[in-house]
Amino acid sequence: MKRIKLLEVRSELGAGTRGASMGPDALRVACLNKGSDYFRRFNSVVVPDLNHVLFDKNHFPFAKHIDSIYTVQKGIANAVEQTLRFGEFPLVLAGDHSSANATIAGIKATYPHKTLGVVWIDAHADIHSPYTTPSGNVHGMPLAAALGQDNLNHQRNQPDPETEFFWRRLQDLGEPGPKMTPDHLVYVVVRDTEEQENAIIDQLGIKNFKLPEFRAKGPRQVAREIYEQLRFCDMVYISFDVDSLDSRFSKGTGTPVELGLDVPEAMALCRALLENDRVVCFEMVEINPTLDSENTMARNAFDILEVATEAIEQRLRLNEVVSR
Repeated sequence: MKRIKLLEVRSELGAGTRGASMGPDALRVACLNKGSDYFRRFNSVVVPDLNHVLFDKNHFPFAKHIDSIYTVQKGIANAVEQTLRFGEFPLVLAGDHSSANATIAGIKATYPHKTLGVVWIDAHADIHSPYTTPSGNVHGMPLAAALGQDNLNHQRNQPDPETEFFWRRLQDLGEPGPKMTPDHLVYVVVRDTEEQENAIIDQLGIKNFKLPEFRAKGPRQVAREIYEQLRFCDMVYISFDVDSLDSRFSKGTGTPVELGLDVPEAMALCRALLENDRVVCFEMVEINPTLDSENTMARNAFDILEVATEAIEQRLRLNEVVSR
């Protein structure tokens, strides 16, 4: 890879609270107010959204707007795949977190024979399915889709056949079947989960660095242990949901949760993770300026984004020098 390309995804169809579609623009405002040239330095592409369907009646109570989400996710997956095939690093700035399933699908479509590791920095596990969801919001389902997990042992809903049809399409996006295995998924500061999620996390043995462990070890040691677990992965995708931050710093997101990272911890963690040359994609999601005051969430997120981008750029420059 020679350079970064920004993929802006304004879809908020998977969220339960309106406003995440304005997240990428809130980052631009934060950039302007900081006097940064960030958004002039990189080429960007806007992935089409279908947010207008939010004005229509939802026909899928256990996976709201899943038909339109499937269409949007095909566009995201194609954009990620094309970016990687052009030798560029996809940096995804998305509305709601349902986009991550498509990002993962795009990575695997590019490298179908490589093993993918995923680092999920988030307050939420996002491993519900239409069979277990309490809300029907698809932003709580991307990892279940990528893992090919329905969690039928803890089923609470009876989705109709059309919902099941589109759910299978999401699970088979990019290429049929699971895109990753549970031992190649690592959670960081996940802390707001439901009973059904806890059951499948325990069943699958997914590692979660909870806040006390994170603080005891520090960001660099946590990053080292993450990469030790992912040592058999050829490539790594890092997904950063801003609600991984403590609710004191993340009012401007749909589901803020206390007892999370502070901004310097998030910056240090992202830097440590992105220095690894196996990372092929970074994604930031769930900024919602309609829930914020003075764009605080986006300002904090932009500080983290700058540090993450600097780590990626340093690595790409080093790789270019070595390849010469």
